[in-house]
Amino acid sequence: MAGLDGIEQPRGHSRVTAARWSPAVEDEQALKALELFGNPTEAEVPLPSRPESAATARRLTQVVVLRQWGLTPKMTEDAVLLVSELVGNAVRHTGARTFGLRMRRRRGWLRIEVRDPSRGLPCLMPVQDMDISGRGLFLVDKLSDRWGVDLLPRGKTTWFEMRVADR
Repeated sequence: MAGLDGIEQPRGHSRVTAARWSPAVEDEQALKALELFGNPTEAEVPLPSRPESAATARRLTQVVVLRQWGLTPKMTEDAVLLVSELVGNAVRHTGARTFGLRMRRRRGWLRIEVRDPSRGLPCLMPVQDMDISGRGLFLVDKLSDRWGVDLLPRGKTTWFEMRVADR
């Protein structure tokens, strides 16, 4: 297997196998996150502003969108990615101790919000093919139907909405 610099990298020959994604394990972790942190459809879920919280936010999004709301795996995948981007921005750029995650569903739409105490506005930057960072809001802009920022007396809420087919 070639490394980035074109030099052959050694292959691991240990007996430990790489962990593979398993829907059952993911469901179990998502349900555990729901139990530990609360349901973001009922009230805003406060999470510590640390990189590890992105995994918790993704799991909460997965269990709500796929299991609770019964939406498609593709819709779930997109929502999980976009939550990860918004959480990443809140953790990386606000200097906050915590942020909040909230999810809402109304006829034809889902809305996911990330609230933080910073009033600094996120900025949608032009993205080039070879950029290695700065793609977060670009992805939000491309994959959501609409997104925005609501300024609050103490902070802001960055949100996105996606159209859903109601049955």
